[in-house]
Amino acid sequence: MQQKNRNIDLEGMMAAGIHFGHQTQRWNPKMSSYIFTERRGVHILDLTQTARLLSEACDLVFDAAAEGKEFPMVGTKHQVTDLIASAALRSKCHYVNEKWLGGMLTNWVTTETRLRRFQYLQTEEDKGGFNRLPKQEAAILRGQLFRLKKCLGGIQYMSDSPDIATTTDQHEQSTALRECSILGIPTICIVDTDCDPDLVDVPIPGNDDARSSIRWILDKLALAIHEGRLNIKVPEVT
Repeated sequence: MQQKNRNIDLEGMMAAGIHFGHQTQRWNPKMSSYIFTERRGVHILDLTQTARLLSEACDLVFDAAAEGKEFPMVGTKHQVTDLIASAALRSKCHYVNEKWLGGMLTNWVTTETRLRRFQYLQTEEDKGGFNRLPKQEAAILRGQLFRLKKCLGGIQYMSDSPDIATTTDQHEQSTALRECSILGIPTICIVDTDCDPDLVDVPIPGNDDARSSIRWILDKLALAIHEGRLNIKVPEVT
């Protein structure tokens, strides 16, 4: 399937600050091949490699989306929660942007139970069911609904383990990445100079702290998924 030009330009990446790594004393030697130089005690990432790997990631999600596969976007740092939700909604993906519950994927039976509870409580609230209950009981149920919505709202329509997971921070999302590894789910992750690129399937070298950097990378991935969904393959009728 022919894929569109990703418009992954070095100028745009530099303007977004994707090339800035951590201070030189905070680095993982496994990232050495992705580092271009050091400037004033800060590692500078090689954006030509970032462009190549981001392009590969975009092609991967484009093809997967065209096959009808599902993706969760995961990012729970406070400064990116809205970016994760926005990118996921644009590309019709699932997302986790508040808290990754341990066992969310590896203990799917429990997750399904929580999702059913969340959906039941949401339906009751929508129908005004809480208003017919004693105030204390209604408050307890609203509290349960709030907590479930915070953790599960972005995956409420996910019916099974996903096909590919995208994360914005290796350290913050270490539990999610570990669960994906156990289940054999391919992972795409932004890796800064203090990360281990071997822990993910498609590492994207980049600044994982700056909001502008994360937004720029998410926008490219979300667009590729959206384009893939527009080219979804319809099974031939025989």
